Amino acid sequence: MTDLAPHELRVLLAVGSERGFSAAAVALGMTQSAVSHSVRTSERKLGAVLFDRGRSGATPTVAGETALAHARRVLRLLEVMGAEVRGAEAGTGTGTAAGPLRIAAFRSAALHLLPRALERLTARHPQIAPEVRIVRELGPGTAGEVLEGRADLGIATIGTTSPVPPQLVGGVLVEEGYALVHPAGHAAPRSLPLVDWTENCTSYTREWWAEQDWLPAATVEAEDDGAVLSMVSSGFGMAVMPELSLIGPPPSVQITDLGPDRPTRSVGYVTTPELAKSLAVRALIRELRAVRQPE
Repeated sequence: MTDLAPHELRVLLAVGSERGFSAAAVALGMTQSAVSHSVRTSERKLGAVLFDRGRSGATPTVAGETALAHARRVLRLLEVMGAEVRGAEAGTGTGTAAGPLRIAAFRSAALHLLPRALERLTARHPQIAPEVRIVRELGPGTAGEVLEGRADLGIATIGTTSPVPPQLVGGVLVEEGYALVHPAGHAAPRSLPLVDWTENCTSYTREWWAEQDWLPAATVEAEDDGAVLSMVSSGFGMAVMPELSLIGPPPSVQITDLGPDRPTRSVGYVTTPELAKSLAVRALIRELRAVRQPE
């Protein structure tokens, strides 16, 4: 098989992003026939059909989705190589952490774990430009963003039920416990309705959850942990929430420890083996480890 050139990878990504050959041609400043020829050449080299062509445009096949994920990762590595080589040429001898650093994080991690790490990171490496996307930790979650080449590093929930994917590497940053959250001063908080949200990592609490006779099924499902906290604050119900979601709670909320058998979850980072060696990702991991205890 002949290797694909970077420009061929960019054409594939443009077709995948624009969902059509004509739109990709406009985005790339090419003719439609040139885009079509490039895609056919790539398909021949890879030995697979990458797009289903139809009246509605071009939709990536399963093989196409795999190719697009690899294309994003390969092109990103070329960008990293350029930035680090230019830094080395500038006289540091060891390269310079510079350029964009794409981070995917779920909401509470983005609010309470990342800011201090990014503050320290950019103070030490002002040429790094962090780009943070908040991704719901559902399905592929933040690890999926890294696998698909859309992020260099993901802040993810890690555990036996959601381990680090075999294609990635990672490590635990925070081990956080869950607590009962309820309106302050309520005489019988366990009698209140349960408020929950889809993203709550119940995979970590499922066994514990099933053993709690006092814990009913959720009667309200909110959009995110912030909405849950707001509902609890207004007296609407109780909730079981992890520590990162409970930083800086309103005074109308009371947090009650669930005891030594409380459920916990691990929050960590994931990245690709290749990007784990890059200066920017290594620098961010160092800062995340330095500030991993939430305030």
